[in-house]
Amino acid sequence: MPLWRIQSEYRGSTLTMKIGLFSDTFYPEINGVATSCLTLAQELTRRGHEVHVFAPKCKGSEKIQNANYHYLPSAPFIALKDRNVAFPTLFARWEAEKMDFDVVHTHSEFVMGHFGLHVAKSIGCAVVHTYHTAWEDYTYYLTHGVGDEAVRKITRRYSQWWCNRVDRVITPTGKTLDLLRKYGVEAPIDIIPSGMDIERFAPEKHSEQERQRIRQECGVKPGERVLLNIGRIAKEKNLEQVMRVFPKLHEACPDVRFVIVGEGPMKEELMLMAREAGVEEAVTLTGPKPWEHIDQYYAMGDVFCSASHSETQGLTYVEAMASGLCVCAVDDPCLNGVVQNGVSGILSGEDDEALLAALIRAFGREGREIAAHAAEYAKPFSTEGFVTKVEKCYEKAVDERKKY
Repeated sequence: MPLWRIQSEYRGSTLTMKIGLFSDTFYPEINGVATSCLTLAQELTRRGHEVHVFAPKCKGSEKIQNANYHYLPSAPFIALKDRNVAFPTLFARWEAEKMDFDVVHTHSEFVMGHFGLHVAKSIGCAVVHTYHTAWEDYTYYLTHGVGDEAVRKITRRYSQWWCNRVDRVITPTGKTLDLLRKYGVEAPIDIIPSGMDIERFAPEKHSEQERQRIRQECGVKPGERVLLNIGRIAKEKNLEQVMRVFPKLHEACPDVRFVIVGEGPMKEELMLMAREAGVEEAVTLTGPKPWEHIDQYYAMGDVFCSASHSETQGLTYVEAMASGLCVCAVDDPCLNGVVQNGVSGILSGEDDEALLAALIRAFGREGREIAAHAAEYAKPFSTEGFVTKVEKCYEKAVDERKKY
């Protein structure tokens, strides 16, 4: 009988398990996958599960003092210099296998995902996979536009092959579930939006003194309002559309400054766009900020804007809402059930004129009224609800594995 079944007899309805999380990105890196994995690891541990995370070494990981976080030797990925690729050793595999997991939960379809699958196959445990990223939107990092459609087709076939190898798949939205079914994925799929510590972002947690300190650090002048974006500065995030629109927004609202918090390959190109448009003095690119303080940077904003179509969920939208900001975004299926136009945010069409009109609304009376109640609409995305659903997914995967 598995350990978690035995322990459950003593813990009532709480099933304690040994869980291995395998990811190509993890804290202290700042991105949606890393944040989701950290949230999951912390809450599962709080509930009494034994959780081990395996991820590549990254900048700052040497300072992390947690015996259950296993950072493997790594090197920068040739196509994405700001991401590391791990080199799992035989010792690391032996160390993982002797933990005798009840569930291996992979968060990558690549190096660490394969590592997790090898471990799971060796010990015969259940495998759950979260499909975080629609990889066909990222193929240009390899093709640079040459033969891109052929590579996208390969990516779709690979995603199908991968997801059909596991016991259960988790997707954060119905958009991603539909995409996988279109690929031909037949494995059971659970829609589980990633959760977060909503209270951490609550506006009342941040004093006006703290807010002004962060604004000053980011070059925001007294009296300016902040158009904010937080995340990876990369082509798939479509920040160049927001930058194209910003000069006209700045003309209509001269007190607005565009602040971008993050790092990525598009950073220099965005700054060049601002310079050529004559709005360089009204744009700040802060570089990356520590994840443990990211709530402070949300708190300095007035309107959060994104034009991305590559999100499978987009945790930054929820973080912005929880922080009391008006979210303004180009409409996308990933926002279904997250942002309701005119209620919890403002959605626009895909063209620049529509985005400009939406941003002007966001900086007007309508945006202020939405911001006043935005935090309420973020509450359904709490950590507790997220992890409860993941636990149930684990239980189903373990039960299904027992039938083999």
